[in-house]
Amino acid sequence: MSLPSAEKVAQRAFDLGLLDERQLQQVWSSFGSRNVQVDDFLQTLVRREFMTNYQVERLVKGERTGFFFGKYKVLYLVGSGTFARVYRAVHQETEQVVAVKVLRNRFSDSPVHFNQFVREGRVGCSLRHPNIVPIYDVISSGRTHFLVMEFVEGRNLREFVKIRRKLDSPEAIRLMTGIVEGMQYAFEHGLTHRDLKMNNVLVSSRREVKLVDFGLAAMDETLNGDSLAELPNARTIDYAALERATGVRKDDTRSDIYFLGCIFYNMLVGQPPLSETKDRLQRLSKSRFLGVRPIRQADPTIPDSVALVVNKAMSLDPNRRYQSPRAMLTDLELAAARLAGEGDAAFGGLPSEGAQAGNRLSAAAVEKPKQYAVMIVESDPDLQEVFRNGFKRAGYRVLLTSDPYRALDRLRQDTDVADCVVFNGQKIGESVLDAFNTFGEDARTALIPAVLLLDASQRAWEKDAVTAAHRIVLRMPITMKKLRTVLAKMVRMEVGETKKF
Repeated sequence: MSLPSAEKVAQRAFDLGLLDERQLQQVWSSFGSRNVQVDDFLQTLVRREFMTNYQVERLVKGERTGFFFGKYKVLYLVGSGTFARVYRAVHQETEQVVAVKVLRNRFSDSPVHFNQFVREGRVGCSLRHPNIVPIYDVISSGRTHFLVMEFVEGRNLREFVKIRRKLDSPEAIRLMTGIVEGMQYAFEHGLTHRDLKMNNVLVSSRREVKLVDFGLAAMDETLNGDSLAELPNARTIDYAALERATGVRKDDTRSDIYFLGCIFYNMLVGQPPLSETKDRLQRLSKSRFLGVRPIRQADPTIPDSVALVVNKAMSLDPNRRYQSPRAMLTDLELAAARLAGEGDAAFGGLPSEGAQAGNRLSAAAVEKPKQYAVMIVESDPDLQEVFRNGFKRAGYRVLLTSDPYRALDRLRQDTDVADCVVFNGQKIGESVLDAFNTFGEDARTALIPAVLLLDASQRAWEKDAVTAAHRIVLRMPITMKKLRTVLAKMVRMEVGETKKF
């Protein structure tokens, strides 16, 4: 296709409102003539920043629409999604640079779609948080529907991680903390996201994270039977598949938390935890969630305190996940403290144990700990890992069981299998008190040191616990370091010695 003359291009740009008379006069004056090559003319427009390459390309193609949305002049196409395109634009009067998110034409004639788009945009207008991209305005007129948002200088998290390959734990925690803080704010306002993915997290040039697209994934959700496979948004399918696999309702915030865990995993490992496929039916398979490679297998160097946050967020059982972003935020803060060397973090219903050197018992605290075996009665898989790692690193052999009565039977059969027992009542409930007391009353197990851990809601049980110098109750929260020190003394002391802890 032959290019029109420079004068024709100039006239077209003027008619469309892309150039004004003053700008045209400056360009012509720079050449000293209007008889110039069109390529030279266009390059001058771009060099003087009178037009952008995006505008020039559309102008040369003969396009006459898409240069303006309301009072906003489009500068560049920033990105395209299933439902909308995002442009960098500038207000014609104030010259404020913004992002304009425009609903695609194929959805603009559907009242269901454009009404949902407008409704979600108006909800977004109410959100004002440093980690959420604000929506300034929602425009719906005729077949044109668009949102005006803050323009974030930077790139999305997927691009950011792709360049870096993967992030170290402190940086990943810092970014994840910002993401979760934004989600907590939305949670407090009764909102879920339903499209959490790396592309929907922006990283500014100042390394600040901001969430975009709250609720927009709901635009095409018709979650009935086989219609799941027809959903146009791949992440919408992921949410639907997770909810179907775990039996939770739509808009359960714990589904958002699962995908927060996926984002954290991706930052730390450099690869997504869920297998990526374009086959929609494969995306709906529960096996895709069951096949997630444990993060410590993917990268054994990741600290325990960090891995535990990922594992808890991504638990397939929604009841074992964090129940709110705030709970996840607490563990992120604890993990950050562990990495910063702020000492042994307390745990008490929160999997915050790390693998830092400062968390190990010194030789003075434990004599040859490797000769001792500890049995842990704990039903929570994440806390099992806390105990396993915490005691193994101090030299103990660790046995784990989730059933207190099974622990009792095992020790009745072989009292040498463990030198001490820890009963954690937090998740197991009152049966752990009964097992602890039976353990102390049975002649076969009565001499084995034991600790019963109770949280604040269970402290009334303490008066009913059968205790002795080598059978004690400890209140949660407690540091792993303190627990190990107590056990180290108990396994060395002789029964009958009156010693308080």
